[in-house]
Amino acid sequence: MGHILKMGNVSNQPKKRPVNRPKNLNLRTIRLPVPALVSILHRASGFFLFLLIPAVLWSLQEILASEARFNEVKQVLDSLWMKAVLFAALWAFWHHFCAGLRHLAMDFHWGMALKQARLSAKLVLGLGLLLTLISMALIC
Repeated sequence: MGHILKMGNVSNQPKKRPVNRPKNLNLRTIRLPVPALVSILHRASGFFLFLLIPAVLWSLQEILASEARFNEVKQVLDSLWMKAVLFAALWAFWHHFCAGLRHLAMDFHWGMALKQARLSAKLVLGLGLLLTLISMALIC
């Protein structure tokens, strides 16, 4: 009955940490890899789209209410400020869509190698911007 089970580092001594660890706490100087940037933008674009849901639903309600309200909403949407918001919303949609497809492919272990992951991340950035510009050209 005197058996003692040792598991890992159970001693009370703290683990030794590497002395020459680089420390960079300035967020402006940190360069993220492209796949990390795409992943962060995927989350940010999803959050932005979530915040736009009430405005889109309100606009739809106003448009369907009457022809006069439709014209009012159309006049607001024709302003330069709203075109900038529309551009941001379209970019968020297309980026979120393309990055979501990339994440889905990676869930199936496609494109997991470093070179492929970097290429697919760059492809997501470029394709999201291209689809946004095409959408803006068709809408405006």
